[in-house]
Parts: sequence; structure tokens; C-alpha cells
Amino acid sequence: MSDQAFHLIAVLVYLVGMLAIGWYFFVRTKDLSDYMLGGRGLPPSVAALSAGASDMSGWLLMGLPGAIYVAGLVEAWIAVGLTIGAWVNWKIVAPRLRSYSQVSTNSITIPSFLESRLRDRTRAIRVVSGLIILVFFTFYVSAGMVSGGVFMESSFGADYRGGMILIAAVTILYTLFGGFLAVSYTDFVQGVMMFLALLAVPIVGLVAVGGPGEVAATVREIDPGMLSMLGEGATVIGVVSALAWGLGYFGQPHIIVRFMALRTPQEATAGRRIGMGWMALSVGGAIVTALVGVAYFRQHPELTLADPETVFLVLGQLLFHPLIAGFILAAVLAAIMSTVSSQLLVTASALVEDLYSMLTRRAASDRRQVLLSRGAVLLIAVVAGAMAWTQNDTILALVSFAWAGFGAAFGPTILLALYWRRLTTAGALSGMIVGAVTVAVWGNVDGGIFDLYEILPGFALNLAAAVVVSLRTHRHDAEIAAEFDEHVAAARGAEPAAVTA
Repeated sequence: MSDQAFHLIAVLVYLVGMLAIGWYFFVRTKDLSDYMLGGRGLPPSVAALSAGASDMSGWLLMGLPGAIYVAGLVEAWIAVGLTIGAWVNWKIVAPRLRSYSQVSTNSITIPSFLESRLRDRTRAIRVVSGLIILVFFTFYVSAGMVSGGVFMESSFGADYRGGMILIAAVTILYTLFGGFLAVSYTDFVQGVMMFLALLAVPIVGLVAVGGPGEVAATVREIDPGMLSMLGEGATVIGVVSALAWGLGYFGQPHIIVRFMALRTPQEATAGRRIGMGWMALSVGGAIVTALVGVAYFRQHPELTLADPETVFLVLGQLLFHPLIAGFILAAVLAAIMSTVSSQLLVTASALVEDLYSMLTRRAASDRRQVLLSRGAVLLIAVVAGAMAWTQNDTILALVSFAWAGFGAAFGPTILLALYWRRLTTAGALSGMIVGAVTVAVWGNVDGGIFDLYEILPGFALNLAAAVVVSLRTHRHDAEIAAEFDEHVAAARGAEPAAVTA
């Protein structure tokens, strides 16, 4: 049997497994809360790994190792920023968002939570945030479909469009039928696959090249600066920009919605420990993989690496039996699919829960709402697939821009909503608009200070605008104040009476 046949068997086993999980949760999904938020019954381990898997995508297995393979540890600053940002997100956002979203009319989406938290009777918050999610995530999903097509083309020689359709179809099916729980549990399995692959490849690679000392010596022989995070190319603006990626976590709907689905606010602590352990080891594995790759190909000059971003995949195929290498290929596919499925579900929730329901102003049965949500998943997937039909690198380039857009538009708003009782509807709207516009303008200007990653000025100006406008428009509301105290008590595990007494 050929190596490619083994690879194909492993990938097919993986794809069938994802469909099986989707079917399992299809028969257990009863209402819209189940479909969109899993009935708030997500264990911390599943929440942690599903958040990590939906966050990292193919960047962790291909983008990061490829960048370090070419330029050295100077490219690891983004990983540092993301790791710090993820820890802070779990620490300060997770418990409060879990408690507040339930206390505030049991909100199941970020836009509905903001509307309820601020008592926005104009519904402007829900419309604006829903539209931001709908537009940007449609591009995000399209980018993921492009990645799936490219993966099948480069790994199996499949036609780009055929590969894209296959990967998109499997992802759509388990998202369409199983909803939030299917997405979360497939993300959990995908997170485990990514984790195991990112441990196995660098460990076996280290043995193959002679150990850590030999790797360091070989890399220094090529370029001593590769082992320094402050080497050539580490400008102040570059380092600050890389670290600023961490600010994006507070505003990513497909990540923070996992916090809302935890069983209790207190389980955020366990989720943080599991999630950060997974992230630290996975990011470390990606970095070591790149350095092992540098040493391995130096020791084997007869081998060539055409694309640095495939260093993880190529090492997996060189170091393992073809069947195991096939599951390593499936881990990359898992990284792509986990992100696409999470974004599909959040986008569908914005379309149905935050826009359609508001515009029609008609109460729909749970069954009808679930059917509408499944229809929204399919509609968004078709639109995203049409955008990805012709491979276009500009769609993939939009991912970093969209990360900044979400981080700057939603990040400060979420933090203020959870920690500052004087935030107003006008303040939140002003901040979201200022943050989004700043990212759009800043990201299209080059040179000097404009080389700074646009999320930083967008985040700062959103925060400033929201605070200034809120201070000018705030009027005491006893209902909002009481609800705020109740959510703080729930987040801390105290009885509400202990706060109000």
C-alpha cells in the first residue's frame, strides 16, 4: 500500500469521526439554547480545548513553525502575546461573562448580552454588533474554506475546488445538525489531535537530530541570531505589534462564547488551567518543531523543503509510519475545520438570534428557531464557499485584519460591560464604531507609526470614546445596578444577598 493511501485512510477515519459526533448531538439538541450554547452544560475541559482549537487554526501548525523556520525566534513574539492574552481572557472575562450572560435575561449571544446588559431599547447595539459579526465572519469562514482546498491540493494532489467542497461539506454537516455541542466536542477531539501531533513531531525530531544540544549547535552554525528573540528584525514597533495580538482575545465572539456555555462561573478556573496548559505545550511544540526542522534539513542536504510553512507536515511524513503521518495531516485539517465550524455557528446566531428575530418581531417556536439557525449555517456556508471558489490570497490576508477588527470593536466593550457599571448604550456604540473605523483606516496606511498593528490604536480609542461618552450620558438605573451586583456575586461564588445586605 502506498504512503498516500495510508494518509488517505487516516484522513477519512478522522472525517467520519467528526460526522459521527455531529449525529450524536443532533439527536440531543432540543431547543435554540441547546443549539447555540449547549444548554450551558459545557465541562471546563471541553470549553478549554474547544476554545483553543477554534482560536489557533492552521496558524499553530503551519504559520508559526514556517515563520520561525525562516527568521528564527524573533517571530515568537506573537505567540507570547497570544499566550498572555489568552490567560488574561480566561482570568478576567470567563467567570464574569458566564455569570452576567445568565443573570441578564439568560442571553445566548454576545449582541443579545450587550443589549440586555445596557437595557438598549433602540436595539442599535444588537444591530451594529450583529452586522459586524455577520460581515467579518463570512470572510473568516471563506478563508478557512480556501485553506481546506489548498490543504487537499498540496497533501493529496486533489483538485482545489473538489478538496474545498469535501472539507466544507463535512464541516457544514456536523455544524448544521449538531450545533454548539457538536462544534465544541469536535473541537475538543481536534484540540487533542493537535496537541498530540505537536508533542510527537518535535520529540521524535529531537531524537533524530541528536538532541537539543545538537539542534542548538546546528542552528547557531547557520545563523546565531535565529535563537534570539531580540535578533535582527526585532524592532520596537514590531515587538509591540506582535504582543498586541493578545488584546484581540477579549473581542473574539467564537472564543468568548465558550465562557458563556460553562456549567458554572467557578469552572472558569479549571478551564483556564487546562486551556493554558494545552496552549503552552502546543505553542512550545510548534516552536521546537521549526528549530528541529532547521537542524534536520541541514543534516540531510539531499532533502529540500519547498515551502517553509510545511515543515511540520514534511517532518511528520519523514519521521513516522505513513498511517501515523496521515493522522498528523489530519491534525492540520482539524485545526482548519475547528475554526470554520465555530465561526459558522456564531455567524448563524448573529443572523437568526440577533437580526432575523429582531426584524420580524415575531415569537418563533424552539423548533422553528433551530430550523432557521440550521438554514443560516447553510446559507452562510454557501456565500463563503462562493467567495472561496476562486483561490484568492487576499481573503486569507483578511484574517489578521478581522482579528484586529473584532478585538478593537468588541474587546473594550466587553471589558467595560463586565467591570464598569456606568457604561451606557451611547458609550458602547461610540466605542465600537470608533474602534472599527480606526482599524479600517490605520490598517490601510503604511510607514512610521502606522506600521504599528492596528488593533492597538483601535482598542485604545474605543476605550477612550466609550468612557468619555458614558460619563456624559450616564443616568442611574436601579435595575442595572442590582443586576450588576448579582452577576459579581455569582462570578465570585457568593450568594446575591451577601452583596446587597
